[in-house]
Amino acid sequence: MSVPEKPSLEGLEAKWGARWERDGTYRFDRAAPRERVFSIDTPPPTVSGSLHVGHVFSYTHTDVIARYQRMRGQEVFYPMGWDDNGLPTERRVQNHFGVRCDPSVPYEESFEPPSEPSDTEPVSISRPNFVELCLQLTEEDERVFESLWRTLGLSVDWSMTYTTIGKLAQRISQRSFLGLLERELAYQLEAPTLWDVDFQTAVAQAELEDRERPGAMYKVRFHDADGGSDALVETTRPELIPACVAVLAHPEDARHSELVGREVLVPLFGTRVPVMTHEQVEREKGTGLVMVCTFGDLTDVLWWRELALPVRSVLGPDGRMASVAWGTPGWESVDAGRAREAYAELEGSTINQARRRIVELLSQAGELAGEPEAVTRAVKFFEKGERPVEIITSRQWFIRTLEHRAELIERGRELRWHPPYMRARFEDWVNGLTGDWCVSRQRFFGVPFPVWYPVDAQGNVDFAAPIAAREEQLPVDPSTDVPDGYGEEQRGRPGGFAGDPDVMDTWATSSLTPQIGGLKSEDEELYSKVFPMEVRPQAHDIIRTWLFVTILRSHLDERKLPWRNAAISGWVLDPDRKKMSKSKGNALTPMHLLEEHGADAVRYWAANGRPGVDTAFDAQQMKVGRRLAVKLLNASKFALADLPAPGDVVTHPLDRALLARLAGVVAAATDSLEDYDYARALERTEKFFWWYCDNYLELVKGRRYDDSDTDSAREGSASVSLALQTSLSVFQRLLAPFLPFVCEEVWSWWQEGSVHRAPWPEAADLERAAAAHGAGNGEALALEVTADVLREVRKAKTDARVGMRASVEHVKVHDTPERLRALELGSEDLRNAGAIERLELAQASEFAVEVVLGAKPPS
Repeated sequence: MSVPEKPSLEGLEAKWGARWERDGTYRFDRAAPRERVFSIDTPPPTVSGSLHVGHVFSYTHTDVIARYQRMRGQEVFYPMGWDDNGLPTERRVQNHFGVRCDPSVPYEESFEPPSEPSDTEPVSISRPNFVELCLQLTEEDERVFESLWRTLGLSVDWSMTYTTIGKLAQRISQRSFLGLLERELAYQLEAPTLWDVDFQTAVAQAELEDRERPGAMYKVRFHDADGGSDALVETTRPELIPACVAVLAHPEDARHSELVGREVLVPLFGTRVPVMTHEQVEREKGTGLVMVCTFGDLTDVLWWRELALPVRSVLGPDGRMASVAWGTPGWESVDAGRAREAYAELEGSTINQARRRIVELLSQAGELAGEPEAVTRAVKFFEKGERPVEIITSRQWFIRTLEHRAELIERGRELRWHPPYMRARFEDWVNGLTGDWCVSRQRFFGVPFPVWYPVDAQGNVDFAAPIAAREEQLPVDPSTDVPDGYGEEQRGRPGGFAGDPDVMDTWATSSLTPQIGGLKSEDEELYSKVFPMEVRPQAHDIIRTWLFVTILRSHLDERKLPWRNAAISGWVLDPDRKKMSKSKGNALTPMHLLEEHGADAVRYWAANGRPGVDTAFDAQQMKVGRRLAVKLLNASKFALADLPAPGDVVTHPLDRALLARLAGVVAAATDSLEDYDYARALERTEKFFWWYCDNYLELVKGRRYDDSDTDSAREGSASVSLALQTSLSVFQRLLAPFLPFVCEEVWSWWQEGSVHRAPWPEAADLERAAAAHGAGNGEALALEVTADVLREVRKAKTDARVGMRASVEHVKVHDTPERLRALELGSEDLRNAGAIERLELAQASEFAVEVVLGAKPPS
């Protein structure tokens, strides 16, 4: 045993991080049988700049569970992935290097980005050059991320890492896609698509968020095509009037019964559109008439689909009003010349410009009724976008989702949710789906779709006959690779081929993290041991994205859940109770917190955040965590330094009572961790540890240092030595998942190997040790009452401003007979701890302690 004279927390992260790496402490043992494997679907953090304190918060929760399971004898499969493809990376590369991707630009083998990047005049580069810059920047970020995770003490097996853009992830993603395509679970369609006009790419329903925006409600006159009464239609999107394909009323709205079934003319453009009914029209709202445009929102898409309406699309991918040929099929008008003249005022303008101009045109034409009404409404935005999402018609890849809703609900009910109420979020999301999952994106840095298309003799691409890559070719990039039977010179030529230009949505790759981490179809022996995985840890805000799509992919590919448990974390909130995030500019980078407070203190703060509950950032709590770590150092030094030889059994009533109480703490902490409630486990352990330090350690100091040459002294010393060793061993192991560095330090003073590979304490072992010498019925009470009296004695000394070793002439304890009998079992320890010369016990109905420090005894 080697206990340092002045133990310190300084430098423990570097010391033990290096030792763990050298010894392979967290290395996964592939030889372990399936029943001993605990596999974690680790969230791959997005590599687009820096981690923030929210990452530290949630990843600590996962690590606590990983460390606990390892101590329970499980081989923990705990890989780390890096989510490095997608829009955030592209945006960062564009800004960092001052470039933009242009697929028409040829590849430049020795390309060097500009030494002084320009925000206003970015350099156009080829897609391969752009991808190379993305890889360069993400590799730098990944090294920084790994360094921070190591400092935090994540017990990841760093020999098992992957990236969502790497060859392995591409191969597994493309293989899964081809399987879906073969089973007709993936399909391509030209259809209404959620579209971000800034990024100019399709987005999925799961990537939308509502933002409140001011607007105006206009009443617009639609004239009866046959000269009847006008219809007043209310809209907040007058710029989409040229895209109107119908006017709707509620089927039970008597105000419009004569109008239903007739046709009205679209103002300014003279298009004849039918007046129809649909139950989702809100008849209590305004005039009760709405127009259907292709497309203003998702409700328009629903009405268009259910009522089999035509498409008139006026928005281009850039968010500007596109060119339209009025008077041609699909764009008929009773006055095509007037329609062309009105639309010429709008063509090429942005949405807001078009809105302002068409309101002027409608007003000039007398087609507006009354003044516009100011409104505030929830508008759909892409979560990373700056302008509202639009809906345009485009060709995209989809994975069938809607037809599987009932099965997905059942999968969600098979899953064990921690906390349980989070399942409702999953079910609400599944029940609210409005379309199949659009998985294609018009970007550059992502996993390509592994298909090409034949080009006919007239130069038309035949999208209906995709040429799929062979599995042994994977991964492929159709923009540079060539399908079987063709040559590169035939690319884009009549009679040749065209590569699919799109890449997969980043969630389409991340939805396969269990398969990528477990090396599906790459290492089947490993995969059979780790899949289905034991747990998916993640935040609650991505239940609708990452959790949902991972369940979907596993259901379609494996016909089973990807994991048995979902452990849901909350957000970290700033002082204004707002979510901390890089996009909001209120996120804190964690490295300075780790340097200021130490990793164990930061982990302590994180582990106090309850599962699924949002937690405020609190540096004060980190200081509490540091005090706990220091206390563990000092308590371990007191208990272990120059400790007399322990006995074979614990004989003293207070020592036995301590172990019995500690058994209850172990049982409670174990139950909490089994249920993924790390915060409750820490709370129970910490609370009793402080009680132990403040009471038990003070009570037994006399026996701890008693070197009297008597049998009773030797027996008392041997008992307390064994109790101290036993209790310290248990506390060091209970706290190890939360405070890994300080626990490893104090463990190393007197034990072989790592505390993180030591067995988790068992309540039954402590119960047996407590009962080994024939424990009496009053021992538990004895410890409680003795500690209560000592607390009052110490309080009296504090109030009198004397030292804790100051002698006390007389203590009189008033209490019930039962508690007084129990106190007699600990009276000797109490006298020693309190330096009490005379202890008097008096029966009473209520507990009270009289303390006399001077010569006069109590009355």
